[in-house]
Amino acid sequence: MAREPSILLLPADRPRLSQFIFFVLGCLTTAAFEPFGLSLLLPLLLLPYLYVCLTNSPRDSARHSFWFGFGLFLSGTYWIYISVVVYGKAPVWIALILMLGMVLLMSFYFWFCGWLISRLASGEPWRLLAVAPATWVLVEWTRGWLFTGFPWMALGYSQVDSALAGWAPVAGVYGISALLVLSVAALLVALLTRDGPQWIAIAIVLLPWLSGALLKTVKWTEPAGEPLTATLVQGGISQDKKWLPEQFQETLDFYRKATRVAIDSDIVVWPEVAIPALSDRVTAYIDALEEDSRVAGQTILFGILERVTEQTTEPKIYNSVIALNGGQRQVYRKRHLVPFGEYFPVPAEVREWMRMMNLPYSDLSAGEDIQPLLVTHTGIELAVAICYEDAYGAEQLYALPDAGILINVSNDAWFGDSIAPHQHLEIARMRSLEFERAAIRATNTGISAFIGANGKVLKSGPQFQPTRMTMAVEPRKGSTPYASGGNRPVLGLCLLIVAVFWLRGRVNL
Repeated sequence: MAREPSILLLPADRPRLSQFIFFVLGCLTTAAFEPFGLSLLLPLLLLPYLYVCLTNSPRDSARHSFWFGFGLFLSGTYWIYISVVVYGKAPVWIALILMLGMVLLMSFYFWFCGWLISRLASGEPWRLLAVAPATWVLVEWTRGWLFTGFPWMALGYSQVDSALAGWAPVAGVYGISALLVLSVAALLVALLTRDGPQWIAIAIVLLPWLSGALLKTVKWTEPAGEPLTATLVQGGISQDKKWLPEQFQETLDFYRKATRVAIDSDIVVWPEVAIPALSDRVTAYIDALEEDSRVAGQTILFGILERVTEQTTEPKIYNSVIALNGGQRQVYRKRHLVPFGEYFPVPAEVREWMRMMNLPYSDLSAGEDIQPLLVTHTGIELAVAICYEDAYGAEQLYALPDAGILINVSNDAWFGDSIAPHQHLEIARMRSLEFERAAIRATNTGISAFIGANGKVLKSGPQFQPTRMTMAVEPRKGSTPYASGGNRPVLGLCLLIVAVFWLRGRVNL
């Protein structure tokens, strides 16, 4: 009997070297996402991952999978260090603990994923076709909400420009992840199959991509009236200067002047917390903006920290977007807050220590899960997401199909000149694909952009520079299959597959 190539025996013969290789593979996987955009590299990197899960014990597969995840999140989210140390002014040791703690947590999700795939596949290649995509998606979805959740780096986001993107309006980002893993698993089966229906495996490799290309030609929604003339404004102010007293008036003047120049625009959008002050400290400025919006006959949306005082409770501070509509004032309050950024899930003793160390320690308040949609003066309803809320696509489903346009305001200045703003834009593009809605994305330092209903960037501005961009944005009506059903169909099918194979394995014990 011919001996297998030595490289295929590495997991058993030289496990430490093999695990290091998996760490490198995980690091390389970051290149599949923006700003690198090497999406077609991903199948090649997942092939050895699935091979190890198929041919090794669950324990060894879990170890290799752990190091794959460690490499992916260490290389893909290193920008957490920048936000905590460079702009958060925290000690380096605190930043390392937070960053490595998050990376380790994400890696343990991968550990479990590798263990479960190996356990359910039981070394049978054809089983891998079912259990690999189902397990991967369930674990990927779980890490998006468990322990506050971190849905960054889901595989589906890397395919926003590939043929698989045609599946976004049907199955969402997790459906794309499932189809990608299915295609790679089928490729592995085709390579390992000596006898039998090899052609079936080859067909399964190609089917998701070919059908995705065809789905790209399908229009699930339709225009809803005339396009709006929209302007987005980017201040270009770095995070270390944004809250300086000497910068305050200059910031207010810049945004108001940029808006008054865009007098012909139907809607003007500013970034997250564009005004560096609590709302009750700039009431006169907001009143002046409201008068500007009335005179121009336009809608102005701006981000601000909104302080709300109620008689029975302590004042609450929300990360809000306020919409000025002439005589009507509306507000959207951020619902999904950033842990250790906007709130601190720590005991009172730790919070007191943070206060004494001159570290941020106060919590913002979260808005209601379901809020009235903001409405332009022309009657177009808007679905608003602040910062990384747009990474939670299912949480925005309540706004559809009523919303005609997506609004995303963010402050990616926290991450400097890193890959994070590019990754965040990629996520915003996926939301436009899933809902088939155009998006207006305004950020403090970039990347601000207009995104079409097909997920393509129609216009984007430079980073770290003051920017004002205007273009026509088409509101749409109707609903995509994903907007109607959310993640439930994909997750339900994956859960059923895992349950069947798990129970089948238990019976065979």
